[in-house]
This record gives sequence, C-alpha cells and structure tokens, in this order.
Amino acid sequence: MTWLLEGDPSIRWQVLGDLLHASQEVIDTERARVAVQGWGAALLAAQSADGRWADALYSPKWTSTTYTLLLLHWLGLPPGNKQAVSGCRQVWDGARFFDGGLTLAKSIRQPETCITAMLVLLASSFGHRDDRLDPAVQWLCEQQLADGGWNCQSVRSGSRHGSFNTTISALDALLQYQHSGGGLLVSSSMQRGRTFFLDHQLYRSHRTGEVVNTAFTRFPFPPQWHFDILRGLEHFRAAGSAADPRLGDAVKVIRRVRRADGTWPVQRAHPGKTWFRMEPAGPSRWATLRALRVLRWWDGGAPI
Repeated sequence: MTWLLEGDPSIRWQVLGDLLHASQEVIDTERARVAVQGWGAALLAAQSADGRWADALYSPKWTSTTYTLLLLHWLGLPPGNKQAVSGCRQVWDGARFFDGGLTLAKSIRQPETCITAMLVLLASSFGHRDDRLDPAVQWLCEQQLADGGWNCQSVRSGSRHGSFNTTISALDALLQYQHSGGGLLVSSSMQRGRTFFLDHQLYRSHRTGEVVNTAFTRFPFPPQWHFDILRGLEHFRAAGSAADPRLGDAVKVIRRVRRADGTWPVQRAHPGKTWFRMEPAGPSRWATLRALRVLRWWDGGAPI
C-alpha cells in the first residue's frame, strides 16, 4: 500500500477509496489533484484551444480527443472539469448521428456501436449535457443481440454473435450512464450483457470451452477499446455483481500473474502512439491496483 500511495494522484485516490476505505473527503481531495498534478495535468496541458487533442476527434489512436478523454476517465478526472466537457462537446458535435447511433470514423457510413458506447461513457463520466444522449443510449440498447452481447459488425455485416470488445464497451457505457443518474432504465440490458460474459466464462468459447483469444489474458493499461479479463472482472465488481463461479477461471489467471513481491507486472501496451509512457518495465501500480481491488471483491473484502 505504501508503494501504491507513492504513485500518481490517479492511482492514489483509487487506492484510498477502493483498498483503504478512506473518508469521502480524503478521497475527493486526492481525486481533485488528477487535474493539476501528474498524468492528468499533462494530458490537460496537451489540449488545443478549440477543445481537441492532436487536432483530431477519433484518429490517430491513441492521442485523439476520444481516446485522450477515455484515458482521463480511467484516471478519474472529476466530473464537470471544463476542459473535459469542452472535449466532449467536440466529439459529440463532430459525430454523425443516425436515429440515435453515432460515428466518428470517416470510413464508416453507418452508426457505430463501439463509438456510440464511448461517447455515451464520456458524456456520462464528465457531465456533458446533450439532447442526443438518451436517444444514443436507447439506440445502444436496441443493438443488443439475442445472446446478450453487442457487436459493432452487426450493423455493417449482419453479425449475430456478440463481440467481447464491443460488449464490454457497451456495458461500461451503460453502467456509467446509470451511475450518473441517466433517465432511461438500462439495468435489464446490462444484466443480459453480463450473462453473455458468464456464459463464456468471461473469455472462453461457449461451444468448445477454448480461450477465444490469448490476448484476453493480458491486461495493459489503458485498455483502449479492447476487452481483457481484468477489464471484464472490473465491470462485474463496479456493478456490484455477485462473485459468480463462472468467473473463477479468469480470477485464477489474474492470481497466477502476480509476482513474488506481491505486485503485478507492466503488460505490453496496445500498439500505437501515446502522449507519454506512464510506467517503465517492471512492477505496475496500475495492474496491481486493478488486480487487488478485483481480488478483494472476489474474496468478499478479505485482505489480499
């Protein structure tokens, strides 16, 4: 815990809240530092006067406005931050709107499920008010497939099987919308989406039991648009779900990665240009924080 608390404010406020159960006043004070110190402050300083990052809305990954805002969300930049709201306004106003669904990708001429989910999450996280938010949430719920998942290919090619990547993006967006006080009822859609993952033991084929993609067993930070088992477990924890036995195999994978000193290592990042490297090779505060709080939830709050 001492080592974790020596990290960036974005690490410290989450350690204080999720592992040490500090008072809300202490947590809020530390969280406010994300905007003025460390990684959060560096990202905010990179914003252009018009509210964008890298003069782009969605590409290049991972320095565009969308992905920089996603990173600020994961760092825990508090809602209402003026710079984040300005960035949200840029991506929402720059998106094309199709009866609820949105897209920012120039090459995609249909509403895009993953991008719609990202924009819903960002608006809900930072408190950006937009009359299109509820229609976007409604559209997102309507895209849910019969197996409980979502797939960004269902609009473009008619795919009817849920995608792990798209489904975690949709679930995280709906949960953030719910936590922010969104007016539409989304609990049923979220429950069906979580059942999709339970049916797959989080990362395995429901037909063969084989691991769908070995990349799912790695958990770099930030996850960007990708699914991995730690991100999946984090969603179940954040949603207040029970520790379902069908998640047990994924939890074992997380435990096996732990180093002898009790930490988890830095994982290879998703390829692409970033604003800066947060952690060098070796023990990772991000991975350790995320793994510890998931294991504490799984073990019923017991010390790790």
